[in-house]
Amino acid sequence: MLCNNCYRKCNVDRTLKTGFCKIDDKIYVSAICIHKGEEPVIVGKSGICNVFFDHCNLQCIYCQNYQISCNNVDISNNLISADKCVEKIKQLLDSGTKMLGLVSPTPYVDNIYEIVNKLNSDNYFPRIVYNTNAYDTVEIIKKLKDIVDIYLPDYKYGSYDLCKSLSNAPDYPDTALEAIKEMYKQKGRKIILDEDNLAVSGLIIRHLVLPGHVENSKSALFNIAFEISNKVNISLMSQYYPVYKSFEYPELSRKLTAEEYNEVLDYMSELGLENGWIQEVESSDCYKPDFTTTEVFK
Repeated sequence: MLCNNCYRKCNVDRTLKTGFCKIDDKIYVSAICIHKGEEPVIVGKSGICNVFFDHCNLQCIYCQNYQISCNNVDISNNLISADKCVEKIKQLLDSGTKMLGLVSPTPYVDNIYEIVNKLNSDNYFPRIVYNTNAYDTVEIIKKLKDIVDIYLPDYKYGSYDLCKSLSNAPDYPDTALEAIKEMYKQKGRKIILDEDNLAVSGLIIRHLVLPGHVENSKSALFNIAFEISNKVNISLMSQYYPVYKSFEYPELSRKLTAEEYNEVLDYMSELGLENGWIQEVESSDCYKPDFTTTEVFK
């Protein structure tokens, strides 16, 4: 099968060669672990079992997970079979979490089907959280309709200049929006909660405010409000901190200021986007993953 999971449209047979993300048809995972840094309706008290897949179909120069998302990183030691991946997931599900998060999942959609089917065959039915950069084709999101319970996409850019220079994806504002529209079509604006206030089904759109680029955030929020709905749940993040190649850009070589974040918050309120979550500006000190020290299940 030729891979066209994202808008790179590499159209390659990954059993024979790799495309933009430099991943063949196998599974490469940097970490399978309990994570408590997601939104409250996802992590609850027990956290979420997150599977951190290697490499990424975007290459954002400021990626907080750059240690595993950079496509030049050697991932050969992170090769894992579907059976072993499932066994490690089951160990963590047995600890009490109801949620299974798939992080940077787009290149691995076929593998995800295999993993979920094996879990179900073993009588494990976690709620599947599709944690994506939203650079997914509409066709892939339609394919996921029957297995994904909660969509957790980023919507990174409203600016065409920024998405090209910072993520090498000049069509991102339009294509990601189309993917999220399909997620909204499947899940609607309301998050369905269980008796423990954990999400059973829904859509949460994340947006990270970048320092020096308040107008990009305003454009992104405008697109969401007027192209999808101003009642959808937004997670507006202030956790940016400079890493990786961001130091090559003066405006990205610092943390976000309270003034910048509050300006975006005010605009979000003007748009009527009142459902969701916000962060303390100081949160950048709390979200610094280090995959060289994270316990990795192999």
